[in-house]
Parts: sequence; C-alpha cells; structure tokens
Amino acid sequence: MTRTAKLTIIPPGKPLSGRAMPPGSKSITNRALLLAGLAKGTSRLTGALESDDTRYMADALRAMGVTIDEPDDTTFVVTGSGRLLPPKAPLFLGNAGTATRFLTAAAALVDGTVIVDGDEHMRKRPIGPLVDAMRALGIDATAETGCPPVTVRGTGRFQADRIRIDGGLSSQYVSALLMMAAGGDRPVDIELVGEDIGALGYIDLTTAAMKAFGAKVEKTSPVTWRVEPTGYHAADFIVEPDASAATYLWAAEVLTGGAIDLGVPAEAFSQPDARAYDMIARFPHLPAEIDGSQMQDAIPTLAVLAAFNETPVRFVGIANLRVKECDRIRALSTGLTRIDPNLAREEGDDLIVQSDPALAGKRLPAEIDSFADHRIAMSFALAGLKIAGITILDPDCVGKTFPAYWRTLAALGVTYQDND
Repeated sequence: MTRTAKLTIIPPGKPLSGRAMPPGSKSITNRALLLAGLAKGTSRLTGALESDDTRYMADALRAMGVTIDEPDDTTFVVTGSGRLLPPKAPLFLGNAGTATRFLTAAAALVDGTVIVDGDEHMRKRPIGPLVDAMRALGIDATAETGCPPVTVRGTGRFQADRIRIDGGLSSQYVSALLMMAAGGDRPVDIELVGEDIGALGYIDLTTAAMKAFGAKVEKTSPVTWRVEPTGYHAADFIVEPDASAATYLWAAEVLTGGAIDLGVPAEAFSQPDARAYDMIARFPHLPAEIDGSQMQDAIPTLAVLAAFNETPVRFVGIANLRVKECDRIRALSTGLTRIDPNLAREEGDDLIVQSDPALAGKRLPAEIDSFADHRIAMSFALAGLKIAGITILDPDCVGKTFPAYWRTLAALGVTYQDND
C-alpha cells in the first residue's frame, strides 16, 4: 500500500478467516538487540521485528560501534566488541520508548558522553525515575525537563551496589537498569519501591533475555534482583511473535465470527499482553471490570472490542496509559465518542465503555485521530470491521511495530478506501 493520510475501513460483512502471522515481538527484539550489541562476538537474532522502533535501536547501536546486518526482514546479525563507543552525535530515537529507556541506562557503560533524544512526543514522556536511579549509582546523568533529552557521561563503573527504583510509571526503567547492571564493575541489587508497579511480566522477559546472553541475574525477593557483573556473550536467539500485535487478530476473529490461524497458540506466548486472549475469548460477555495494569498495551484492543460488548466495561489500573506514545486513555475516549457521543467517558484514570452491540452494521462516519500512536490506529481499525465510515488518520504510524498491519488485514479479506 502507498502512504496515505487517511484510510477508511470497509466492513467485510463476512467472517475473517485465514493465516495471519504476527510480526516478531518489539519488546523482545529491542532487548535482544541491545544485549547482542553489548556482547563480544556475533549473535544472530531470528524471528525479529524490523520496524520503526527496532530500526531506531539498531541505528543507535551502529552509531556506537556495533555492526548490524539484516540478511532478511526477520533477522539481525549483530557483532559487538563487548563495549559500546561514544557516538559522534546525539542518538535520535523518535518515539521509541523501549529504545530510549534501555539506551539511556546502557550509556552508563560507555566511556564518554552520550545524549539520548527523541521526537516531540518522546520529549513529553517521563524518564526522571530512571535518571534518578542512575544518579544513585554515582552515574553522571541529567534530564533537565524530566523527559528526554538525557545526557549521560559514562565510565562503566558504579559507586554503589544497590538501587531502589519506582517502577510505577514504567517497568522499562527496571528492565533498563537490569540490563545495564550486568555490564558494570560490581554486583548490583535492584529493588522496586512504591505500591503500583508497571507490568512485571516484562521484567521476566528482560531477565530471560539477559540469561540467554550469559548474564547471571537472580530474583532474591518478589521485588528485588541481584545482577552479577558478568557482561554478555554472543548468542543465537529466537524472537517469539508479538503478543500485543496478536490481540488485534484475536479481536478481529471474535468480532467477525471468523477463524484466524496465527501459527502459534495463545498459551505459547511469554509476553504479558497474551493474557488478554482469555478476555477476548469471552466476547461478547467481557467482565464488568478489567484491570489493565499487567497487560497495558492490550487495553486499546479491549476497549474498542468493549464497544460491541453486551454490557458496559470499566477499565482500571491503566493510569500508565497516559504516558505512552500519547495519552491513550484520552485517545480512546475521544475516538469512541467520535463514533457515538455516549459510548465512553473518563472517570479519573479509569475508562468506562458503555457498550452497544447495535452499533454493528450501522454507518457512523467518524475520523479517528490516531495521535501518531500505532496502537490507537490498529485498535480502531477493529471498529471499522463492524461499522461503516470509520476513517483512521495517519494510518502509516502502524510502522512503529507492525508495518504489515494493513496488508495483513487485507489478506484476510478487509478492503479500504484511500482518502489522500
């Protein structure tokens, strides 16, 4: 498909059936890219995601002396020296949250100055808790606004052996510190503080990837990890499909009564968002309340699906969605009320979707502002499977994590009207 400013989904009017493999996991790919870049030797990452977010990570690593080849569109061959070099210019990471948080911490292992920056959206996303934790280790790190850009003057050495970090805003802060710690000069204990912790399952993804590249990391309590200064060694690594991307296909299947083969069963995913499958399978009888704290990226999918549920749904534990690529709570309520003014509302940081199965089959022309957020664009496309007139603005933003999204739906029988 050519680039377009708007894309109107034409309801297929039939069940969507066929094979549709999700891309590789963004979360796992960016972890593996960084760890391979920190390792000495050549690593081969297969099943990987090649998208805007992973491209930013790969280009940043190249700028720090890592050789990365891409023999096909699901493989990275990464050769590192075991040390990252100071880049000649600031690292520009767009609105890639994982790359920005992970590289901010990894910059402490560079003997020199690294500036980590992003686009206008990334410059509004908080990074203060991560910078504060790094400073507690004696690392010279500053972020004047509490958001990128961040300046890190690294030495590869730490002045303390324990970090306490508030992971309430993002588990990515914790993952960033864990991956950094293995490259330091002493064992480090990392402890979570605060009542609200971001998706803990993503920390498990991090420690599993670290171990695959030779790190020694041990969970010493429910909220504490000890990381030994082992460094990393090269490894061949297989990236599993992206569970967040899978949620759109699972939802498309139940919305249309179809049969979509993803090539991998839901229970085979290790990513936290895979738990959304159990909710999606209950449609049109979703529970009255859904806690999104441990499957945050799946909430846009579930919220749009809830519009067609038999009964209203309240989404709780989703305050972190306000500091994603956009304020996703506001974006969801805005988009849903564009379809029907009474369809959604916000109560504090909760989102209430009123639900109306009678929406299916209607023509309700609505232009949905994606706010340059891939998950908003992809989730509202689901509404277009049942309602005529749904137009997605900036549909190309899906390139952040699922470049083939529109082609994937088209292969299942969805058609579009371009609106340049």
